Amino acid sequence: MLMPDTLKALGVRWKSLAPIFDERKRRLWAGAEAKALGYGGVSAVARTTGLAINTVRTGMDEASQVVKEGRRANETGVESQRQRRPGAGRKAITEGWPGFDEKLSRLVDSSTRGDPMSPLRWSSKSTAKLAKAMSRGKRTISRHTIAAHLRAMDYSLQSNRKRFEGMSHPDRDRQFRYIAQQVATFQERGQPVVSVDTKKKELLGRHKNAGKEWNPKGCPTEVDAYDFRGPEGKVVPFGIYDLSDNKGWVSVGIDPDTASFAVASIRQWWLRMGKRRPISGGYRTANDGRLWR
Repeated sequence: MLMPDTLKALGVRWKSLAPIFDERKRRLWAGAEAKALGYGGVSAVARTTGLAINTVRTGMDEASQVVKEGRRANETGVESQRQRRPGAGRKAITEGWPGFDEKLSRLVDSSTRGDPMSPLRWSSKSTAKLAKAMSRGKRTISRHTIAAHLRAMDYSLQSNRKRFEGMSHPDRDRQFRYIAQQVATFQERGQPVVSVDTKKKELLGRHKNAGKEWNPKGCPTEVDAYDFRGPEGKVVPFGIYDLSDNKGWVSVGIDPDTASFAVASIRQWWLRMGKRRPISGGYRTANDGRLWR
């Protein structure tokens, strides 16, 4: 009968060393402790550590073998670092399931996206859904196993990429070349060239915005819990950018985003900023010495 103090000390040593043990060291330590305790040591170590009795007994045999290997290593200078004997450990799923990769490939091919000639492919199905589909029957497959096999098959998880722009006009390149030529001509004359586009629309009212601002501690700005459109409506910003003068103008309104709104924004830019801009960054001199403004 082992003394309670002995079992308590055994538990303390196990809790201290278990986090740094790998599988082999865990067996060797358990076997060495059981051998040192003598009769009843195997059962005591198994109860304290939670290891199987057969594991403890295997550790005792391996501990004896380690002594022999240590003597041999001292003689030959070669040390074995193997944690398991050859052939031990869990077998690969493909060994017990012939055609596993082929079945997974057929399941994924129905949802594969991207260029089939590309070396990188990706799937629109999640690993959890694929694992559930593969687990129909007696076998149960984890999503981690599915992910490992998909990586080996050159699959990866990726988000959608915007790529296709639809039909292209046959004279599109000619149109852009004409626009670029006109821009260069107007800039040489010192005339303004503007770029117009609508910005991100925002809801009016007490709604949450991204970012942070300084406030007294514990006093954040309180806003509505849901971003539903309120009676205030939605604000539409329109940006006017002067390419030559490197300045911009933003019109903000609540009217619908239409061509009329864009034209009105350009009109406001011209009245408030455009007509006041200097030509070519300054003034232009006429032939008679007068200054054009």
